[in-house]
Amino acid sequence: MSNHSKPIPSQEVERAARQLLTERGVLIDDIAEIVFEMQYPYNKDLQLSDCIESVDRVLEKREIQHAILVGIELDKLAERKALSEPLQSIVETDEGLFGVDETIALGAALGYGSIAVTTYGHLDKHKLGIIKQLDTKRSKYVHTFLDDIVASIAANASSRLAHRQRDWDDQLPRKEVERRDQEERLS
Repeated sequence: MSNHSKPIPSQEVERAARQLLTERGVLIDDIAEIVFEMQYPYNKDLQLSDCIESVDRVLEKREIQHAILVGIELDKLAERKALSEPLQSIVETDEGLFGVDETIALGAALGYGSIAVTTYGHLDKHKLGIIKQLDTKRSKYVHTFLDDIVASIAANASSRLAHRQRDWDDQLPRKEVERRDQEERLS
């Protein structure tokens, strides 16, 4: 039973989620490289710094933070063999028909629209960059949830960039683009 009588401050949740990613060997730059690979064909002016900023903005979203916290916790519990059977074996081996990891990641992608959802599907299938490294089952670590969550973060950051690019192409005023971005992060 928690002894918190009031909600945990958003900044604390965000800090914990970012710290867990780092502890698990996932850097913002790693995710940004995937975003760059996904978006560069559509925007030849894209810079890696744009992708880093987009990943940072996505990590400010509560749904993403919660997915990170839950997913990594389950991966860590599986590493310590602390889950009950048969869940322990299912998570530890990332059983093919187990879809809860994808369900959490897909749920986290829903906030950035259909582009994020289809991009997540692509990344889940093709396992680019750090996602492929995390999906490799030859380590002492369990990343059953983390690889999918990273794919979701990258998909969201890609979708965010695609929407912003469209707003710039439509010549919306800077203030309007920023308002839309702020609204998107809060939804």
